[in-house]
Amino acid sequence: MPERSASSASICGSVAELRDATKHYGAVTALDAVSFALERGRVTAILGPNGAGKTTAVKLLLGLTRPTRGSARLFGHEPRDIAARRRTGVMLQVARVPDTLKVREHVHLFCSYYPSPMTVGEVLATAGLSDVADRKYGVLSGGQRQRVLFALAICGNPDMLFLDEPTVGLDVESRRGFWQEVRRLASAGRTILLTTHYLEEADALADRIIVLSTGRIVADGPPHAIKARAAGRKVRCVTALGDATLALLPGVHSMRRDGAAVELLTGDAETLARELLMRDPSLAGLEITGAGLEEAFIALTSPAKEEVTR
Repeated sequence: MPERSASSASICGSVAELRDATKHYGAVTALDAVSFALERGRVTAILGPNGAGKTTAVKLLLGLTRPTRGSARLFGHEPRDIAARRRTGVMLQVARVPDTLKVREHVHLFCSYYPSPMTVGEVLATAGLSDVADRKYGVLSGGQRQRVLFALAICGNPDMLFLDEPTVGLDVESRRGFWQEVRRLASAGRTILLTTHYLEEADALADRIIVLSTGRIVADGPPHAIKARAAGRKVRCVTALGDATLALLPGVHSMRRDGAAVELLTGDAETLARELLMRDPSLAGLEITGAGLEEAFIALTSPAKEEVTR
């Protein structure tokens, strides 16, 4: 994929921007005065529980809906402007692609929509589709279909790439191959906005993570800073103590059940471990580890002392 010069990116410092963006759907506030700007050559992941406002934020940046208040800009333009759209690639989780066309035909068609597209061969190679280029879309596996959607998103050699749950249906090897390609795109100067439910994926790919909860930004920074917001360590054990008792133990920020075990996020793991051992002589499987992105996500998006179940 050809590299972009710095001058071909944003004309105003940021590639995409929401400024005090609020979106109402009737009485529901999907997004509440959200502001952020995306910089060239960086991968930004937007995380949040269902209903947090992730999809609405992406729709505003794509021009698929308009903010009730505030503004959205893409390359300094309104997102619906053709000048902005020509520089944008989009891979949506839900997309309708005709089953009867071959992979190569789909890519050729999409390349024809853009003034300076990649070649068909480049697209197929980048998306890992060269071996199935002459197969019809309808006979492809779920993972292969995901790669086709990625291929269609990059046909126009975009400066800005939106990836919505891009690795759903991919096996572990394919997912890691996709991560490698995303890193290469970013290093070549592309700006990438990623939404994913795979926290490991956000941790592996993102230079920056924005966490949304109930329509507002609750954290914004590099992965290591977001993980630091968990403010503690994870204590895992098998205990006879009930959930209500565990949630009220001193220092417990959040908890969740994982089969027979319970995981507690705390700011003082040693004190909590002593308390657990004192209250439950039958305690087993005690482990203390550093808090990761998942624990930070739970701490940031859950009310204090609220149980988080899976």
